This record gives sequence, structure tokens and C-alpha cells, in this order.
Amino acid sequence: MSIKRLLLAFAFAVAGWSQVALADDREILMLDWIPTGEHAAYFAGLQRGFFKEAGIDLTITRGYGSGDTVNKVAAGAAKFGVADVGAVLAGRAQQSVPVKSIAAVYTYSPHSLFVLKSSGITGFKDLAGKKIAVSPGNSHRIYFPEVARKVGIDPESVTWVTTDASAMAAMLIAKRVDAAPFYSIHQYYQNKAAVQAGEEIIALPFVSAGFAIYASSLIATDDTIKTNPDLVRRFLGAAMKSFIWARDNPVETCKLHVQKNPEVLQDECEASQKATMGFIFNDHQRATGQGHFEAARLADTWRAVAESLKLDASWNPAQAVDDRFVP
Repeated sequence: MSIKRLLLAFAFAVAGWSQVALADDREILMLDWIPTGEHAAYFAGLQRGFFKEAGIDLTITRGYGSGDTVNKVAAGAAKFGVADVGAVLAGRAQQSVPVKSIAAVYTYSPHSLFVLKSSGITGFKDLAGKKIAVSPGNSHRIYFPEVARKVGIDPESVTWVTTDASAMAAMLIAKRVDAAPFYSIHQYYQNKAAVQAGEEIIALPFVSAGFAIYASSLIATDDTIKTNPDLVRRFLGAAMKSFIWARDNPVETCKLHVQKNPEVLQDECEASQKATMGFIFNDHQRATGQGHFEAARLADTWRAVAESLKLDASWNPAQAVDDRFVP
């Protein structure tokens, strides 16, 4: 072989090695539900290139409830997930599911039940004997017994009707159930559908019963955290950057979100996005640090989960979180 051909072959080999060395990690982020405006920051960060800059070729997929996302991440269906801290704690404590919350997203809970104004239900006490829609693994069901006890009703006095998460609002508006669990940030767009049907949705926030705990978090498996901490660090860096950019650019964030999810309307996205930022950026977040867990609130969160599910309250919730890689 001539020197020229040898040099050419070597050049191609080096180019191939460089492409392999510089290839982005192709990973999946599984949401906890359908991609509403609450998830706009992730899609905006994706389209702004924040994950690409971190060397991650990210795909975002919908979820079917926090419990389902925890189990699917554990099974390897996605490298990262968005799931309620309560679902992570419960999975870990009950079945040793090898998944941890790697960053706090919502530093207090937006859990609420939506009811129709025409139903006459004005508070949690009015739910005794009523039917509540719920999706499999939904964290509202985990917490409802604690809320019920706080307001003085029997948690067993309600009937849970299991359905797909995307069907819950329609069931409520059609009066097939008396209440449906949603984050309060979803009220704006769910109420638009109710108004078209001649109804009005009102929210019963869990926090009104004195319920202040961690909620949404980013999750990964023990194995990912152990074997690829650099990937975890890069992913969290891009996610935190996405949250900050979304907070500072709400309209543009929703434009980018709607481009990827055309079923979401701009005004609905903006309403949810604005409400969401209040759960991410607040006094607790400023005191604790973006994405980090504070021991006392984590303990309160576990007490609520443990009491609701009749689990061992002495179990240490710190073994289900690992926020070391939050920038």
C-alpha cells in the first residue's frame, strides 16, 4: 500500500474514532404524565440545546402516573424520569425499588382535587361517600388518607375509580365521578373544557389542609448514579438551566413547548407554566439551594407517606434521595 493510501486510511480511522468519542449519550426522560405546560421547561431546554450542550441526545416521552414512571425507570425503559418524591419513597420502602430522587423540582406540593362547582362540594369533608377518579400509582391517592384525617373524615369513606390519567377530567366533567386528582397548576386549562360543557371546576388544594411536602422530582436508578455519575451531573445541569431559562422567558418557553406538543394551546401552557414556577422557585428553594432536599421537609414528606400507607415511620427517607450531583 502506498504512503498516500496509508495516510488516507489513517485519517478516516481518526475521524471515526473522534465521532465515537464525541457522540452524545442517547437517553430518555420519561414524564409523570402527558406533556402539559407544567413540563414546558424540559421541552424548552431540549430545543434551546441545553441538553445537547451537556452531551446528551435527549428524547422526552409521556408518563402514566408517578408510580408507573418509577417502575419503568427501574426496569430500564428510560434513564431518567419525573416522578413524585412520595412514589419514590413508597417504592423504595415497600419493594426496594432501586430508584432515587436525584433533584427536588417542586419544593412543596401542588396536589389538589378538582370538583365541579355545581356538585356543591366545597371542602374535603364533603367528599365522604363520593367517587374519586385516580390513575395507577397516582401520588394523590397515597396522600389523601393523611389529608382526610387532618380534616376529620374516614379515608375509607371514598371510592376510588381507576382510569387512565388522560380520562380523569372528562369523567369529572361528565359527572361519572365526583372529584379527580390534579396538580393545582392544571386548573386553568381543565376549567376551559368544563366551561364549554356549562360547568366550572374549583380546586381543593391539599396544602389548605396543612399539607406542605416535597412533590415532583427527577429520578434515576441506583446503577446509573453509581456507574455513570458524570451523566447524572450533566443531565441535572441541563435541567436546572432549563428551569431558570423557562422562568425568565415564559412566553418563548411555551412557544417552544407548543411546537413539540401542538395539542397544548399557548394560553393554557402559559397559565400552567406561570403556576409551576412558583413551586420551583420560592423561599424554600432559595434557602435550601436549587434542586436540593432539606432534611426536615424530607422527613415530613416521609411521615405523610408512611402514615398514609401504614409503613414504618422510622425508615430513613434519606436512602431514597441523592442530590450530590445537582450543580
